[in-house]
Amino acid sequence: MKRGKMSLFLLMVLSLLVTACGNEAGSPAQAAGQAQAEQTRTITHAMGKTQITGTPERIVVLTNQGTESLLALGIKPVGAVKSWIGEPWFDHIKDQMSGVEVVGDEVQPNVELIASLKPDLILGTKVRQEKIYSQLSSIAPTVFTENLGDSMIENFELYGTALNKDEEAAKVVADFNKMIEDTKAKLGEKTKMTISMARFQPNKARVYYKQNFAGVILDKLGFARPDAQNQDKFSEDIAKEQMNVLDGDVFFYFASDREGDTGATKTAQEWLGDPLAQNLNVTKKGHTYQVNEAIWNTAGGIEAAKWMIQDIEQRFAAINP
Repeated sequence: MKRGKMSLFLLMVLSLLVTACGNEAGSPAQAAGQAQAEQTRTITHAMGKTQITGTPERIVVLTNQGTESLLALGIKPVGAVKSWIGEPWFDHIKDQMSGVEVVGDEVQPNVELIASLKPDLILGTKVRQEKIYSQLSSIAPTVFTENLGDSMIENFELYGTALNKDEEAAKVVADFNKMIEDTKAKLGEKTKMTISMARFQPNKARVYYKQNFAGVILDKLGFARPDAQNQDKFSEDIAKEQMNVLDGDVFFYFASDREGDTGATKTAQEWLGDPLAQNLNVTKKGHTYQVNEAIWNTAGGIEAAKWMIQDIEQRFAAINP
């Protein structure tokens, strides 16, 4: 082979080798992205600190509220605790939960079943699962919220961080806050109406104050509460003789019937048919409404909050101060 052709051949071979090495190494942007994906992060939560590497893909969630956090971020868990109402999921999320393994309920998660799903992240709450935290954390990195109820947004943001989805979580919260502000604007002067709220269970009635899921949403919307309910507490059982604490401009209640038992509905009918209830101003105005318990109470997550806001907007379209 002549010297010129030999030089050209060597240059071609060298060029091919450089290209191959470049493809193997990837671009600087690709390398940076991969390094970020594999980065180990330390998450501070209710049980201490947990290290999580990269972006988890197989998530087991042990609260109904947490399930909604995942769904709001477009993530389907591999396992989740059963909804408090439904077989096994709340109606408003069941279409998104196909194929998800039921791993017990919030009070009694099945640790062996959770382990069999080989999760790379477990999300739960101290108030429900503190006693099994060490077992869960031996299976996979585990992050717990402190509580449920009125901490919906804080818990959502914590889970977003654990999932390596801070930006996505911030957008969900921003969209939720915009929904709140848009609804407040539509409601206008109606937010000055006092909202009373209660839960009926078999042979029992409970007044709901401000520090519960529905109470927090009502507060975000700017609604007033009757003086008797304008307290920073969750709820409290009341006797029928205390019926007057349920008075207001509008009264919302939910009945906690379970698995075909209608005892809660019967109790609600008994209370609301009582002469004491008939003498309430809210009854005389005809502003007493039964609402969906899953949406207004037991789900406790950001998806239920959106449904509740829509429900309020629709109901108040037909309510006059």
